[in-house]
Amino acid sequence: MPMIEAQGLTRRFGATRALDDLSFSVARGELFGLVGADGAGKTTTIRALAGLIALDRGRVLVDGRDPAAGGAAVRESLGLVPQQASLYPDLSVAENLRFFARLFCLPRQVFRERSERLLGITRLGPFGQRRADALSGGMYKKLALACALLHRPAILLLDEPTVGVDPLSRRELWALLHEFVQDGMTVLLSTPYMDEAERCHRVALVHEGRLLLAGEPRALLADFARTSAPGAAAPSFETLFLARIEQAERQAGDA
Repeated sequence: MPMIEAQGLTRRFGATRALDDLSFSVARGELFGLVGADGAGKTTTIRALAGLIALDRGRVLVDGRDPAAGGAAVRESLGLVPQQASLYPDLSVAENLRFFARLFCLPRQVFRERSERLLGITRLGPFGQRRADALSGGMYKKLALACALLHRPAILLLDEPTVGVDPLSRRELWALLHEFVQDGMTVLLSTPYMDEAERCHRVALVHEGRLLLAGEPRALLADFARTSAPGAAAPSFETLFLARIEQAERQAGDA
């Protein structure tokens, strides 16, 4: 059974259809990317997966449960790093970690062991007393990630975790995600950066709340290359994505 299953997700905000019959699934231990431009529906999808918004139509299952009705069992299996600020800016790195540990009722010894490990792998150990609002963009994202991982979730949801992050921190964040996946965690992230698609096991390209295509990055690029004009340059995800958007808009205009 997939760890994440989205079936026909549809959600409107007034006249705007944020999600339009969006379906995909994520296997256990998979790094899955929702790739699309701003306004594609990525954040709305992640909020639906976390049970934070109701759907007009469709169904979400996270580890076999409905996140909107699963209660504590679903919350314990999920880690969420939202796009917007999720930390307390006037608390230090160590104080933010202690606060999130109390939310999950972690025993003191368990918290000590896990926080030391997370501070080590995120390289935040020397900055334990620094306030969150004094951290760089990359350090802030890594602290948010550490707080989301304290309770050792089976599934990690990240909404554009590398936006506003310097290149070195961006590379370190991706290294951490691959390490978590190797340990068996299921990771779903959203990104507007086409080059990050190739870092995922599978991707879903979304536009205006609709799924344009999904699959393994290499296979998607290989299929696109076979349909390209002879002598064309090697395809990239940017050219693939733009071509599929143009195709979708032509089809919508012909309908």
